[in-house]
Amino acid sequence: MGFDLDMTLADTRSGIAAVYDEVAARLGVPIDSKAIITRLGPPLEHELANWLPAEAIPAAATLFREIYPEVAVPAHTAMAGAREAIEFVRAGGGKVIVVTGKNLRDATSTVMTLGFEVDEVVGSVFGAAKGSALARFGAAAYVGDHVADIEAARAGGAVSVTVATGPYTVEELRAHGTDVALTDLTQFASWFAGWRSPHEVG
Repeated sequence: MGFDLDMTLADTRSGIAAVYDEVAARLGVPIDSKAIITRLGPPLEHELANWLPAEAIPAAATLFREIYPEVAVPAHTAMAGAREAIEFVRAGGGKVIVVTGKNLRDATSTVMTLGFEVDEVVGSVFGAAKGSALARFGAAAYVGDHVADIEAARAGGAVSVTVATGPYTVEELRAHGTDVALTDLTQFASWFAGWRSPHEVG
């Protein structure tokens, strides 16, 4: 079973906002962190392109990643139902992988800080690019909060399960073609119990 990280398993909004605020202060540029945390998902460089000229993005991204471990990670919290969802999969004999756009270092430290018991972490992939990781580990389903996570599941040959804890509502996720749309991960165990019986979970 594959899971996205930001706003699926982990509420990273306050930590990410704090990093953007620090980057803005150090570079002397206006960055609206409150707006950014309403649309988490795409790669860092894509978001920075909304605020900086192209030539300034690499240095800003490097600064962001330098600040992140100390400022952001300690502020991350588990999403409602996240620990229970992971435990439910593992209790049923399944493996859990985290496949995220966040870089591997920060993704791994977030998983460790929050005490999520997972088998693998894959970082720095977004949208359909996540599909190869899902296929490599044989994930039967992929859980995310973004429409790009629907693309990821499709690319990896997995069932698309989405939660409306990110930038999209249940109705919007359904309109984008997800197989399953949940309000949040507190509904995961009920869905999983009914779905698992005819499926092998990887």
